[in-house]
Amino acid sequence: MQDPTIQRTIPLTLPLLLLLAACSGDDAQSTGGTTTGDTTGASTGPGTSDTAASTGEGSTTAATGDTGAAMATVSVSFSGLPDLGADFVYEGWLIVGGEAVSAGRFGVDDQGAANPDTFMVDAASAQGAEAYVLTIEPADGDDPAPSDTHVLAGDFAGGTSADLSVAHPAALGTDFAGAAGSYVLNTPSSPDMADYDQGIWWLDASGPEMAPSLTLPTLPAGWVYEGWVAGPDGPVSTGTFTMADGADSDGAGPTAGPDPAPPFPGQDFVNPPTVLTNGFAAVISVEPDPDNGPEPFVIKPLVDMTIEDVMPPAGQDMANAAADGLPSGTATIAVP
Repeated sequence: MQDPTIQRTIPLTLPLLLLLAACSGDDAQSTGGTTTGDTTGASTGPGTSDTAASTGEGSTTAATGDTGAAMATVSVSFSGLPDLGADFVYEGWLIVGGEAVSAGRFGVDDQGAANPDTFMVDAASAQGAEAYVLTIEPADGDDPAPSDTHVLAGDFAGGTSADLSVAHPAALGTDFAGAAGSYVLNTPSSPDMADYDQGIWWLDASGPEMAPSLTLPTLPAGWVYEGWVAGPDGPVSTGTFTMADGADSDGAGPTAGPDPAPPFPGQDFVNPPTVLTNGFAAVISVEPDPDNGPEPFVIKPLVDMTIEDVMPPAGQDMANAAADGLPSGTATIAVP
């Protein structure tokens, strides 16, 4: 892991500059394509903390680095951040005058606490910081610029503390409160009509033509949706997607039958057969791209805990579960 005292200064890309400019205006909304829904931007107020950041071994005060420049500290606290595994780390960035200045790379423990949680930065950068952005980065061979995968962000707004949320325009730009959807059991790739309970498709089959059944906000670069069925042996992906009215990344999936599948997210489990009404749940998650692991990420906007034996074309509604798993946090600056 990179030494937390090392900082990197990277010019921001135009999209991120535009997002950060939006932070000072009204709440952001994300729409577009066929995955649409109201989104809520994060609002943060001025912080009041002037206390030096704590490293866990006592108070840390601003120091002078090897170059003689005055140093400040950035301390972070999070709730709901998952462990990223061995191949990825989190990295914080201070947004200073149109540039992203690295504010430390870290992992999290089994309680979701950052380790380490306090970092030294140049005092001038800390005093000029307008916002804090948290990204997911490769653990090795990382490009020095911020990745596209922005998890949390928040404004300092003239203070020393920033409240961090996924809804901030420089993060995902939504809290998924408007997400809704349903699915249907069917096996379009199989000629056998009796095995309908071995396939799940996020589509509306009630009309004369199939239609999208998901209402989801458009995701920024660095993120994709992923469908899952979770059973006694754990979760199984049905493929990733960015649009509700298009095929997902693996079509009907590796266990599909010989017939073509519709252009919607979903999967057939006919070869070998898996009956999805035997204790399975249906999930739509939001995943980093590139993905950090084979399990669903912590952000799960839609969940149905029990797949019922309902014949097509009838659908089954999913519950909005976004509020149960959205990470959040705080970044606090202590300056000399």
